[in-house]
Amino acid sequence: MENPHVYISTNEGDILVELFADKAPKSVENFLRYVDEGHYDETIFHRVIRKFMIQGGGYTRKLVRKETHAPIPNEAKNGLTNVKGTIAMARGPEKDSATDQFFINAADNPDLDHSGESDEEYGYAVFGQVVDGMNVVKKINWKVVEERDGFPSIPADMMVIGSISRFE
Repeated sequence: MENPHVYISTNEGDILVELFADKAPKSVENFLRYVDEGHYDETIFHRVIRKFMIQGGGYTRKLVRKETHAPIPNEAKNGLTNVKGTIAMARGPEKDSATDQFFINAADNPDLDHSGESDEEYGYAVFGQVVDGMNVVKKINWKVVEERDGFPSIPADMMVIGSISRFE
């Protein structure tokens, strides 16, 4: 395997993801740093929007925000697009604000792709692709969500990321 792969173990099953180190080296290096530190262990998918995406990696089961490293440069201009099954860096309003959170696209989301140089148009950096486990992504994506503790679309039943580990 040329590109690194990771296993995302959830309470709904496992997801195998290929990381595109050749196209998104900073995003992959950042993500693997968090993986190697065990940062994602016992975090949750805290934002689930049906037929759009599932987002996680930044909050514990108790909805406490995890500490992060400094934000990384946005690699949304790498030629990869937010199609169904890709994994991308979540970010705030500023284009270079991604830290630990990521999302998996549950549909084709061209509106998230790079379309200009402003923060709003810059897009979300795709850095990998699900190669096995889209059935798990779909199961999580179709969970009943609710508004709770300031989270507008959190699954009613916690969707836990038990761990993310390198797959050799």
